[in-house]
Amino acid sequence: MEDDIRTTAEAAEGAVLPRAHAVHTDPAARAAEQRPLPPRVAQKPVEQKSPAEWAYERLILYIRNFEEQLDNAHEVAMGMTGGNAGVLRIEGLGYFDPDIVTFYGTDPSGAKTQLIQHVSQLSVMLRALPRANPEADAPPQRIGFRLAQDLEGE
Repeated sequence: MEDDIRTTAEAAEGAVLPRAHAVHTDPAARAAEQRPLPPRVAQKPVEQKSPAEWAYERLILYIRNFEEQLDNAHEVAMGMTGGNAGVLRIEGLGYFDPDIVTFYGTDPSGAKTQLIQHVSQLSVMLRALPRANPEADAPPQRIGFRLAQDLEGE
């Protein structure tokens, strides 16, 4: 029971920090929920964030974690739910307070694509697609790392 004793400051901090949890078949799997929040994200209490801002921040953490598991032959994309809209190679992510999140990218044919979604309808499936230009010497595009740098203020 010793672990249940907390200072007043620890209890107050614990009350405002979001809770997250994940369980995988592979005990070595590192899920986004198991990583500490970047300081800039944790600095502002969830209650002071719009639903769009909070969804945007967490999507970035999920995308970065997903990309860390990809090899150099693949890039992150998302499958769109509802209808047969297809897949979007994620090239950008944004939000518009209080409740809109948008994904910028291209579809598998290279057509410019944008998904604008209300946070109450947010349902994203991350997918690994072969690189858009596999013969190029350039490394794969990693939008999650760029988004995380912006989120962390680097």
